[in-house]
Amino acid sequence: MFWVEYFKNISYTISHIFLMLFIYLFVLHRYTKIKTVLICFLSLVILSVTDYCKMNIFSDSNICFVIVTVIQIIVTQFTGLLIAKKRDSRVLFMNLSASNYVIAGSIIPEVVYISTDNIIISLLINILLHLSILLFLYRRIRQIWLQCCEKEYNKSWWELCLIPVFFYCGFSCLAVFPYTLQDNPQNILGVLVFILTMFVSYVVVLRYVESESKNTELYWKNAIFESYIKGLENQYYLVEQSERNLKIMRHDMRHYSGMIDSLLDQGEYENIRKITHHINEVADDNKIVKYCENLIVNTVISRAMEQAQRLEIEMRTDFLVLKEISVNEYEFASVIANLLENAIDCVRDFVEKRRYVEVKIHCTQEYLLLSTKNKYEKEIQFHPVSGLPKSRKGGGHGLGMQSVSAFCDKIGGNISSYCEDEIFHIILFAKF
Repeated sequence: MFWVEYFKNISYTISHIFLMLFIYLFVLHRYTKIKTVLICFLSLVILSVTDYCKMNIFSDSNICFVIVTVIQIIVTQFTGLLIAKKRDSRVLFMNLSASNYVIAGSIIPEVVYISTDNIIISLLINILLHLSILLFLYRRIRQIWLQCCEKEYNKSWWELCLIPVFFYCGFSCLAVFPYTLQDNPQNILGVLVFILTMFVSYVVVLRYVESESKNTELYWKNAIFESYIKGLENQYYLVEQSERNLKIMRHDMRHYSGMIDSLLDQGEYENIRKITHHINEVADDNKIVKYCENLIVNTVISRAMEQAQRLEIEMRTDFLVLKEISVNEYEFASVIANLLENAIDCVRDFVEKRRYVEVKIHCTQEYLLLSTKNKYEKEIQFHPVSGLPKSRKGGGHGLGMQSVSAFCDKIGGNISSYCEDEIFHIILFAKF
C-alpha cells in the first residue's frame, strides 16, 4: 500500500519541517526574513530528497544510509550557522538541540504506529507532538535563549555541545541504525526513558544559562552603581572643600579690599594685579568641574578624570552629553567607565609623552558617538566574530568589552576597533 510504503518518508518530512521551524525561531537572523525563509526552505528540500534516496532508492545499502545521514547533519548545522547573526558555539548548540527535539517528536509516533498499525493516527500524533514541543519551547525558553545569544560571552559553549551530540548518537543507535524500533521493539521503553532524560538535562542546562545571564547583568549593575556612588562621594567632598575655601576667601576679602585701597592710594598697580590674580586662582581652584549635563555620566567621567590626574595621564576630551538622553543612562555610563578604564590602564606605565588618552563622547537626541584613542605597546588580539579586542588576562576577564558590545547591539549601533600607527582606536556610533 502506498501509505505504508511511504510512511517514513512522510514522517521524516514532517520532522524536517519542524526542524527548520526550530532553527528559524531560535536563531538571531543575519539576513532579511524572506532570504532566511528561502534558505530554510532550500535546506528542507535537500533533506527530503536525500531521505527519499536513503529510504527508497538505496534502502538496502548501509553505506548509503551513513553517508546520506552525515550529509543531512552537515546541511542542518550549516543552515543554522548560515542564517545566524553571530556564528559561534551557541548557535551550534541550539542546532544540535533542535535535531534532538525533532527526533524525540518523531520516535513516539513511530512507537504508536508499531503498537496500533494505524498510519493516520501515527501521522496526526506526529504533527501534534512536534507542534506541542515547538509551542512549549517557544513560550518557555525562546526569549531566554535569544537574550543569551544577543550578549557576548567569554566562555566557550563547545563543551556544552557534547550534550546534544551524545543524545543524538544515543537516539540513533537505539531507534534508527543499525536496527529500527520496528526491528527491536524491546528498545521502546529505553528510548522513552532516554527522551525523558534528555528533556530534564536541557532544563538544567537552560536554567544554568539563565543564571549566568542574570549574574552577568547583576555584576555590571553593581559595578556601575558602585562607580556612581563613588563619583557622588567625590563630588560631595569637592563641594564641601570648596565651600570651606570660599568661606575663608569671603572672610579674607575685606583684608584684600583694604590692601587694594591702600595700594591704589600709593599707585602700586602691579601689586594690585598680583592680588587680583591670586583671588582668581583661589576661585578657579574651588570651581566644581562639570563635564556634561547628565548627572550619572558626569560622575563616572569625573572619577575617570580624577584617576587620570592621579596617574599623570593627559586627557584630551570632547564631551557633549545632554541632561536627558535617548539611552539607558546607567548602561551608557557603564560603557564609558569600561572604555576609559581600559584606555587609562593601557597607558599608565608609558613614558610621559605617550601617556595620554583622547576621548570624545557626544550623546544628543539625534545620535550617540563614543570614541577613544590611546597608544599601545603590546600586541592587541581581536575577537574573530565581534572584532573587539580580547583580554590578555585570561579566563574571567574581558567582561567590559562584552558589556560594551551588548549595549551597542541593544541600541542598534555599530562598534569597530582597529590599530593604526601604534594607536588603538575604538568607535561606537548609533543614530536615533
